[in-house]
Amino acid sequence: MFARNLRNRLVVLFLVLVLFTLSAVGSYILWFFYQHNIASLNATMLSQAKIIEELIYPDMAGPIQKAQIDEKIKELSSRIDLRVTIIDTAGTVIADSQQNPTLMENHSDRPEIIAALAGGNSYNIRKSTTQDKSLLYVSTPIFYNNEITGVTRVAMPLDHVEEGFRNILSALLAACLLTSLVGICFSLAFAYRYTRPLEEIIDTANSIAEGDLSKRVFIKTNDELEILAHAINNLTSSLEDKVIDITAQNHKLELILQNMGDAVILLDKFGKVTTANKTAMSSFGITSKMIGQHNIQVIGNSMLDQAVKTTLHYKENRIIDLKTNLHGKKRVFQVFLAPITGSENETTGVLSVFHDITTLQEIHDKQADFVTNASHELATPLTAITGFAETLLDGALDQPELSQKFVKIIHDEAERMHRLIQDLLKLARLNSQEYREQVKLEPVAVEPLLIAAKQDMAPRWQQKNQLVVLDCSNKTLLALAHPDWLKQVIVNLLENSIKYTHPDGKILLTCWQEGDQIKIAVKDSGIGIPAKDLPFIFDRFYRVDRARTRSAGGSGLGLSIAKFIIEMLGGSIEAESQIDVGTTFTITLPFVTGANQSSRS
Repeated sequence: MFARNLRNRLVVLFLVLVLFTLSAVGSYILWFFYQHNIASLNATMLSQAKIIEELIYPDMAGPIQKAQIDEKIKELSSRIDLRVTIIDTAGTVIADSQQNPTLMENHSDRPEIIAALAGGNSYNIRKSTTQDKSLLYVSTPIFYNNEITGVTRVAMPLDHVEEGFRNILSALLAACLLTSLVGICFSLAFAYRYTRPLEEIIDTANSIAEGDLSKRVFIKTNDELEILAHAINNLTSSLEDKVIDITAQNHKLELILQNMGDAVILLDKFGKVTTANKTAMSSFGITSKMIGQHNIQVIGNSMLDQAVKTTLHYKENRIIDLKTNLHGKKRVFQVFLAPITGSENETTGVLSVFHDITTLQEIHDKQADFVTNASHELATPLTAITGFAETLLDGALDQPELSQKFVKIIHDEAERMHRLIQDLLKLARLNSQEYREQVKLEPVAVEPLLIAAKQDMAPRWQQKNQLVVLDCSNKTLLALAHPDWLKQVIVNLLENSIKYTHPDGKILLTCWQEGDQIKIAVKDSGIGIPAKDLPFIFDRFYRVDRARTRSAGGSGLGLSIAKFIIEMLGGSIEAESQIDVGTTFTITLPFVTGANQSSRS
């Protein structure tokens, strides 16, 4: 459209220039032709008038001579193609070659007469009142004895001059028309020559603006347009390189953003969600339809909205701890908020990064609980030891039976403290990365471990007159484990069953293969575990109310140590229980075939 407008402008401008030039030249030619003809006629007619003045000036001396002038003038006019008029000083027509002078009006007001009576030659062009056409009047004074006695005026119609003028005007108009047509054709060709490269440049520039950076301008005009085309090509190449770099950087940033472990959400200055990465969409359940909604509708937390408003107001980074409930689970996020500024330092939005610290918070809470529980577990026997020791010092030593009882209690509480400290040291050792790296897993025969655990715990289950039965369907089952750790777990579970099974009760140790896994079960007919406590029995220092009290002598760490060890071995442990029916602990470990065993050895 721009090129076509430019082409039309060039054509119109060129045409106007041609027409203006032709009009100016034609006008000058017409004016020059007219003035030249008039000047030539004026000179010729003035000569004729001088001749006539020489012939008649003696007759202007008196009245009798003046009466004879009209006849002379009429006779003379037959020889020359001019109208001759003689006027006296009063403006009265004395003679006229074509009219009766007595019938003619006074000519004293005629410009050429006035000028001639003043002593000079004059000419004037005007329309004749008698002939009704344009005439050229040339007048000259008649002198007699150096006095003006009248005026000789000759006149000639300008028909032939006007006819020539009209012919020249027609020729000039025809030349203008022809020149205009030639000018239009030439200007069209000229405009097309320059606008066609412009159209190509414009089309290429539009394609580049629409994102097609592979376009280039190829024109050969050997002028500024070609330089402009080269400049556009260089600009496009530079822009293409920069776009490629920016696209690569954006792709990297998008990959980083989308694959970040932290949730990232961009909000506008009104608090509406504009962008969210995969982690954010999965963590907060954000769908594409929710993009553009307010953060309260998406996240559902007024604390975050308030923090966003504060960040926008003060234009400063902020960090808040956000506690929320997602998918029925409590989650804790450390949220980093940073204002996003535009080109004019205007805040256009907020970047929010949600760092999930739920696990860290849980670890912190567990550590706090662990310290509290450990302090409580250690404080209880210490209080008992201190109390009974003070009682003995206050005089109970003098009573043998009472002192022996108190000393036994002190001994039992000290043993309990010793077991607790040993379990704590054991947990600390298992938590040590260096210790775990030193321990290598190997194929372990399951049945011998069960037999050894049964024998180690024989004094305890025999003391309570309990029956411990060992049942392994496959005598050669091998589990990928560490023998000492696995034996410790089985001993802990067996000890637990002995503690909470009534005298004369039964405990069953079984093992079997299930697919590519080894199953080991410790089942007792004890008092059982309430359903509400079952999910928490592997927590550290957790104790079941009523039945599982400190009177049983446990530290509250046995089951947590067992679970910790089994998970380190790459397995799992589960518990099933019913009140007054019994409890079953099932261990699952990777199975090792004979081929694997030989290859490991």
